Amino acid sequence: MKYRKKPVVVEAFQMTEENYLRYEEWPEWLKASYRGCKDCEGTLQFGYDSEGHFYLEIVTLEGKHKVSWGDYIIRGIKGELYPCKPEIFEATYEKVS
Repeated sequence: MKYRKKPVVVEAFQMTEENYLRYEEWPEWLKASYRGCKDCEGTLQFGYDSEGHFYLEIVTLEGKHKVSWGDYIIRGIKGELYPCKPEIFEATYEKVS
């Protein structure tokens, strides 16, 4: 059997190093997730690895998912957040007006 993905509209924001520094331009839903409680589902948080490198991650039901520069952060139809690689995002989604 074959299946087609149902068309849904999601909100997304591409997290680049430049966009990270432009916090005032982030969508409100992303700002709220960044200000959320540490380690709570649906939050975007930052940290430093053992070598002192900065990183971002999203806390989901399945655990923490690292966000690489250039990844899109998607807000799903139930408000859930998850990262998506640019090449997958661009092959899966198209901009709507």
